[in-house]
Amino acid sequence: MSEHSSNHAQKDEQKNDFIRNIIREDVSAQKYQQIVTRFPPEPNGYLHLGHVKSICLNFGVAKEFGGVCNLRFDDTNPTAEKQDYIDNIKNDVKWLGFEWAGEAHHASGYFEQMYAWAVQLIEQGDAYVDLQSPEQIKESRGSFNEAGTASPYRDASVEENLKLFNDMKDGKYAEGKAILRAKIDMASPNMNMRDPVIYRVMHQAHHQTGDKWCIYPMYDFAHPLSDALEGITHSLCTLEFEDHRPFYDWAVEKIGFEQPPHQYEFSRLNVDHTMTSKRKLKQLVDENIVSGWDDPRMPTIAGMRRRGYTPEGLRDFCERVGVTKVDSVVDFRLLEFSIRQSLETTTARGMAVLKPLKVTITNFAEAVSSWESQKADSVSARFDDAAQTLWLTQPKHPNVDMGEREIPFTETLYIDQGDYEIEPPAGYKRLSPEKNVIRLRNTYVLAVTEHVLDDAGNVIELKATIDPATLGNNPEGRKVKGVIHWVSASQGVPATVRMYEQLFSAEDPSSVADVHQALNPNSLTELEAVVEPSLANAEAGTRFQFEREGYFISDSEEHSGDKPVFNQIVSLRDSYKPA
Repeated sequence: MSEHSSNHAQKDEQKNDFIRNIIREDVSAQKYQQIVTRFPPEPNGYLHLGHVKSICLNFGVAKEFGGVCNLRFDDTNPTAEKQDYIDNIKNDVKWLGFEWAGEAHHASGYFEQMYAWAVQLIEQGDAYVDLQSPEQIKESRGSFNEAGTASPYRDASVEENLKLFNDMKDGKYAEGKAILRAKIDMASPNMNMRDPVIYRVMHQAHHQTGDKWCIYPMYDFAHPLSDALEGITHSLCTLEFEDHRPFYDWAVEKIGFEQPPHQYEFSRLNVDHTMTSKRKLKQLVDENIVSGWDDPRMPTIAGMRRRGYTPEGLRDFCERVGVTKVDSVVDFRLLEFSIRQSLETTTARGMAVLKPLKVTITNFAEAVSSWESQKADSVSARFDDAAQTLWLTQPKHPNVDMGEREIPFTETLYIDQGDYEIEPPAGYKRLSPEKNVIRLRNTYVLAVTEHVLDDAGNVIELKATIDPATLGNNPEGRKVKGVIHWVSASQGVPATVRMYEQLFSAEDPSSVADVHQALNPNSLTELEAVVEPSLANAEAGTRFQFEREGYFISDSEEHSGDKPVFNQIVSLRDSYKPA
């Protein structure tokens, strides 16, 4: 067995959550011919981080137990749904590395059958048309401490109800004037069982069925029946649907399925400083607080993809979080840890100076002219006399074979402003007037001889020299501990670099009534940086480690060789260690 296969097998052994244990028991008892799960999003927005856990679980258990997983759009509310959402959901699932069985399904594809089943419930005396106003219906439902009161239409005859329901279908009622309710128990302690609505009037065209229908089934009615139609064996939902399960079971029992599906609930994915309400995320999009559903700050899959997160990292994160029945809040740094782990051996290195400080090497010409006699075996270089540029050949990754890149070294460079301090803090290990010698990564030891100030007292330029004998070498007496990155001022490429903090400053943004009050005003900072040519010339959507800075991706929408744009993926390191 290969190392990869061994590691994969070890990971599978660790997947011992309660849902997988239930499925193992069902498989052992040969309860089903095949395990069938489904991922059933409502196409009323883009998928977010919470959906990643559900996708990984539903598709994951199907694969582990030799089954299949359907992708089904529970599209019962045409006023909130769009084809754009459907297309992006498909892209998200595929990007995460999963394939659904056959064609994607739609609850709307079952509308004819659902209508027939609604008629069946009326004929059985299990459903009735209610002509009360929405306010009257709400008031009659009671409360957690008080039973509901029966509708005056509850005991109408089957014939009358069939006529009224047909009138609803034929468009004879305006919205809010008639609904079809299940007849269950108005005194039930579970509010979901107090004669819930199963059909309502909506004079709205549907993105799949056009103008065929002016009545639409409610989600809670369509969902269990769609599961049953598709032969779903294990309907996996998050805990907020636990109180809905009695109606789920009631619906499939009343229709009369021989082997009905069963619903199992698991804890949803709650991550600190993260919002997973599609309604509130849509508000941010509609109000232009973010640039769109795929804004890299958004916790949507599209946003995380544009941010540079990897599908491998997201899957690893969900595996680390696990599957339980207990709600908890996950530290956001665990997500960053998983993303960082996936990037370490898969991203090429490069140098980018995010806050440029000019450095002029006063002995550049004479020092570099002797580079051939001074160069070490570890340095491959060529000198372009016309451009006065020393081109250094370096690997794209120190430990993984990703090829090589050429880095231009010139008389004028940029280093980061933070690498020189006139009055350095305690423990500072970079450049200062007192500590003026340091190595430039992959090149020479540099000694600062002077700093130039502007009228406000800010350092705007350094004058320095390089030691010709130190190109890739540490001659005796010239060993330097500190190393800083740099970019050629003349050959480097100006670039926009977007630095991110979490979109929400509130630890639990969902608990803040006004979403605006939960926002972090520093969630986005744009820097005018300078990058080495190998970064600027990369294709859009290419991930890199900017040495000493972090992991970045060339923006999939805006990056070009002429105007490079990079998004910060995650910092280079963090003190966080997962348990």
